Amino acid sequence: MTFISDARQRHSIRLQKFDYSQNGAYFITICSYNKQCLFGRVINDEMRLSEFGQIASKCWHDITSHFSFVIPDLFVIMPNHIHGILNITDTNCRGIACYAPSERKSNRFGGVTPSSVSSIVRSYKSAVTKSLNRLHLSTGTPIWQRNYYEHVIRDEEELIRVREYIQHNPLKWDEDEYNLLDSAQPFANSPHSP
Repeated sequence: MTFISDARQRHSIRLQKFDYSQNGAYFITICSYNKQCLFGRVINDEMRLSEFGQIASKCWHDITSHFSFVIPDLFVIMPNHIHGILNITDTNCRGIACYAPSERKSNRFGGVTPSSVSSIVRSYKSAVTKSLNRLHLSTGTPIWQRNYYEHVIRDEEELIRVREYIQHNPLKWDEDEYNLLDSAQPFANSPHSP
C-alpha cells in the first residue's frame, strides 16, 4: 500500500485557545487509516480482538507508564476505531475524575504542547504503529488516520453518557458510521489479520 500525503492545507479541529494540557476528562476517538478493519470483528454484539486489537489494547493500558499524570478510563476497541476517555490529573486530583474547565487558555496550533491530549494521542498512535509494523517486518505502513476526534467532558452527567456510549458501542456496530466491513487491510495477506 502506498501512502499519498494530502497536499492541501489542513485546519485544526481543536477548540481554539483551549489548553488541552489542563486537568480534565477527554473523550477520544481514533480511526484506522482508511477505516480499515484491523483490530478485530464484532461477533454476536461482542468485540473479538485480533492480534492487532490486542496490541492496541495493551498500548492503551500502557499510557500511564509513559504519562503518570494520565488515568485512562473506560475504552473500547472496535474493528476500525477506538473510543476512550483520558483523565489528565495532577497530584491534587490523582485518583478522582476531573472535568475540563470551561475557561479557555492559549493553545499552540503550530506544535504539540507537552503533556497535552495531543501529545498523549500521538504517543499512543506511534506505539501501536511501531508494534504492528515490527510484527510484520515492515516500515511506513499507515495504521491511523492523520487526526483524531476529542470532546471535552464538562460534568458527571456527560461522563456517564460517554461511558454508556463507549460500553454499548459494540452492540450498535451494524449501524455504526465507521462500519465499512469491505475495507482493504494493509496486511491483508498476513496470518495476523482479523
